[in-house]
Amino acid sequence: MTPPVLDGPVRRSARRKAMPPIRFKDSPESVNTHSKKMKTPDIKNKSQRNREDIKDDCTSDGDGDGGLSAYELERLENIRQNQAFLSSMNILQAMEELKQSTRPKPSQRGLMRSHAAVKEVLPARKSLRLLNIKAETLTLPPEPSGKLTYTPYLSLKHPAGPLPMNAVNMEQGSKLPSQLLELCSEDSTTERKMDLKLKEYCSALKIMRITEDTVAKVVKERVFSVAFHPCTSSLLMATGDMGGHLGLWKLGGDWGDDGVLLFRPHTRPVSCLAFSRVQPTHLLSLSYDGSLRCMDVEKAVFDEVFIEDDLRTFDFLSHDCSTLLVGNWNGEVAIVDRRTPGNSHESLHSLDPKTLRCVSVHPLQKQYFAVAENSVVSIYDSRCLKKNHSQAVSTLQGHSLSISSAYFSPRTGNRVLTTCLDNHIRIYDTSAMTAESPLLTSIGHNMRTGRWLSKLSAVWDPKQEDCFVVGSLSNPRRVEVFHESGKRLHCFKDDENLKTVQSVTAFHPTRNALLGGNSSGRLHVFTDGDENQNMRP
Repeated sequence: MTPPVLDGPVRRSARRKAMPPIRFKDSPESVNTHSKKMKTPDIKNKSQRNREDIKDDCTSDGDGDGGLSAYELERLENIRQNQAFLSSMNILQAMEELKQSTRPKPSQRGLMRSHAAVKEVLPARKSLRLLNIKAETLTLPPEPSGKLTYTPYLSLKHPAGPLPMNAVNMEQGSKLPSQLLELCSEDSTTERKMDLKLKEYCSALKIMRITEDTVAKVVKERVFSVAFHPCTSSLLMATGDMGGHLGLWKLGGDWGDDGVLLFRPHTRPVSCLAFSRVQPTHLLSLSYDGSLRCMDVEKAVFDEVFIEDDLRTFDFLSHDCSTLLVGNWNGEVAIVDRRTPGNSHESLHSLDPKTLRCVSVHPLQKQYFAVAENSVVSIYDSRCLKKNHSQAVSTLQGHSLSISSAYFSPRTGNRVLTTCLDNHIRIYDTSAMTAESPLLTSIGHNMRTGRWLSKLSAVWDPKQEDCFVVGSLSNPRRVEVFHESGKRLHCFKDDENLKTVQSVTAFHPTRNALLGGNSSGRLHVFTDGDENQNMRP
């Protein structure tokens, strides 16, 4: 059987011949509806490629306009409208604005960031097996014989004796600015005698603002303590960090790094700072390294005041600030007289065998002091202390967890403000010094800072007998001021310049100024902007 001849004409279906080629037409309405979902890149290149492909497939039934069909002309018009629509949306401009609106960098004022040392480039490691080199035979060390010896850990400490005030962020051998001594020597003994009315006090808080110029990096690590110098002509602040550094910052100053001077009188966290009210050139600092030092700006040295292991906190026990009450982690308090030669205590008393976190001396009756013990605050009389098992004059009950701090009210001492890890701030009435002081107010406040933030601690405003300030973990970040009744008087917030938790806070003793420190060593200052006047009476 012979195969059929295939050279003849091929028969095609009439139905297929009659049907025009199927083309999908882009609807302008659908393009405009979904234009926001279209991708903008390479629209022009893609349309040009499609135009060239369609030109090749164009039939002769076009209208003669460059060989393009009516469909292709309508499609090009749709593309042009889409491009015009995307251009009107300003997508590129929106992208640039989005990049600029990302989280701003922290304030670059204050300490300059140290450049990391260039690492040595080591040769690449190669396999000895691939290089056909025989590996070295390693022999195990002999087994130890005899008993294991334990070497106790010895923390690094500065040598005994006074340390010179050499600023870390200045050239070696540089002297302290003369303006610092003039500022610290300023007579600031005048204080307001009357507290503001609550309405006037709230009005004073509302005019306080924070700006980019009032934020600066003052220390290198996490802030542990802060203090305002009592001078009124300028704002001078001190802070201690986790690494033993002590920073001084004059707002608007021109010495050091934007008015910042950095020292390192300690080797471990500086947990407590206080300026002497009688000698404002003296700044006392206590550290976990077991040293209590006095920064004397006039002598330009850090003098040793008291040396003992496991120090935690201190307060002035006399009106002339010559006698100190020092507490340690072992539940002991020591009475230290700065006028006595040497660096030892006058007497040592054991109070709580577990721990002791804060001491606060009564502002008027200096013989009374409050101690934040394990889960109770006790008030003792320094005249009746024994070496062991001293009897408390009054106790403040109601805490279920550890107590971070306890402070007498600044003017009368009729209130005690406590901060507890059970997420409550409490105010007690201590005007009568009864065996158990009554609880006046309990305020719920989140205290779960974790291990990377300093513990929150509520502190009184020294200008106001019944108001206190505390940091907050809430978002947006804030600092809150409360009345002793539990009413929140004001909330300091700023989306641009306050973006971190202010764990440590303090009010200026006479001016409209609030200070907060965070975990990166930056200080944030809220002020009314008045550099020449005290808080209005």
